[in-house]
Amino acid sequence: MFTVVSTFCGCGGSSQGYKLAGGSVKLSIEWEQNACDTYRLNHPNTILLHRDIATVTGNELLNLIGLKAGELDILDGSPPCQGFSTMGKRQIEDPRNQLFQEYVRLLKELKPKVFVMENVSGLVKGKMKPVFVEILTALKGCGYQVKARLMDAEYYGVPQRRKRVIFIGVCDDLGISPSHPNPQSSPINLRQALKDLSTPLEVLRPKGKALDLATCLKAGQDGSELRASLGGSARDYSLERLAWHKVAPTICKTIRPGQCGLLHPDENRFLSTPELKRIASFPDDYQFVGSLEEQWARIGNSVPPFLMKAIASHINEHILSKVNSEL
Repeated sequence: MFTVVSTFCGCGGSSQGYKLAGGSVKLSIEWEQNACDTYRLNHPNTILLHRDIATVTGNELLNLIGLKAGELDILDGSPPCQGFSTMGKRQIEDPRNQLFQEYVRLLKELKPKVFVMENVSGLVKGKMKPVFVEILTALKGCGYQVKARLMDAEYYGVPQRRKRVIFIGVCDDLGISPSHPNPQSSPINLRQALKDLSTPLEVLRPKGKALDLATCLKAGQDGSELRASLGGSARDYSLERLAWHKVAPTICKTIRPGQCGLLHPDENRFLSTPELKRIASFPDDYQFVGSLEEQWARIGNSVPPFLMKAIASHINEHILSKVNSEL
């Protein structure tokens, strides 16, 4: 069983994936209260630090999990990425973009055998490319061979189009080149994903102009072609109605009943939490707390468990197994 420390762990999507791959998540770090409350419910045996990562030291983490520097198998992390996202303004100077430096600091202090860092696809596009190079250089400077690949979750058993940049690094001393798993499955459409799911008890419905737009949308159509006739812009409201025969689009962090969200294929309502869990590859019994908007945010911000399971299984088979066999 390989060991993991997860930084910026959110509600536990990555942790769920590592566990599905046979890993033991010893400790996780998160700042957001609702995310911590959700994480504790689903991962009660993992030490959770509800802290600003800047206040956490590598020595503290090693003491808590009973390991020495160099003994941890995987350091995981998904630094907040709003400044890089194609859904936002993509500001290089956004202070959230620099949180990866805290990850780099812990990487130097913990010296794990392997690290995995996830970020949005916007990191490798347009004006953000210099930031990508900066991150890659910093990671290599910690003493690791590093490779980055744009991976789409829909090819790893997740019924959602979700492209993410995955950095995988292997300690230079191990002499093993990092690699990523190849695509493993064909896309799963919405009908397959939601098969046998019970009707949700709680739902959010569009209102105002968003309701006017939703009423006009057909399955598989977004509101871009209709907004002008109804008045407004993408900044005012943006909806997309899913189609049963297609894979779901990316679940974003924010849902606003009067502005944006993903609509059910047949009904004038937004997707429910049970439906979002299926689309994001969380187990049906995974517990989310707080308002429906908070639950949506947790799922929208998470790494799909099945995507991380594929990554972790690949690392365990092709990297860690070789290292441990030589010890």
